[in-house]
Amino acid sequence: MTGTAPLSPEGKTVAKGDAAGQAQRCLEILQLAIEELGGKLSDVTRTRILLTRIEDWEQVATVHGEFFRSSRPANTIMQVVRFIDPDWLVEIEADAVVEG
Repeated sequence: MTGTAPLSPEGKTVAKGDAAGQAQRCLEILQLAIEELGGKLSDVTRTRILLTRIEDWEQVATVHGEFFRSSRPANTIMQVVRFIDPDWLVEIEADAVVEG
């Protein structure tokens, strides 16, 4: 799987200025993509959280924990300089193994 950006179905940035809200949207996109492949969030083995403001890590980690409450994939949090869209505060990548 690849990374997700905090975009609405219409392609607009959501939750501008709100890292937790953007993380929520990124994880919703990841969940939908995995479910469309016949999998579930418990199939995720690793996530990477990319932040433009490292001080947002705790609130983003809280949202991540809500999605992965029953399964704890390996996770890395890192700061980046910026994304393509300067309104994006968060991108999240996930690796999943979905049995077919």
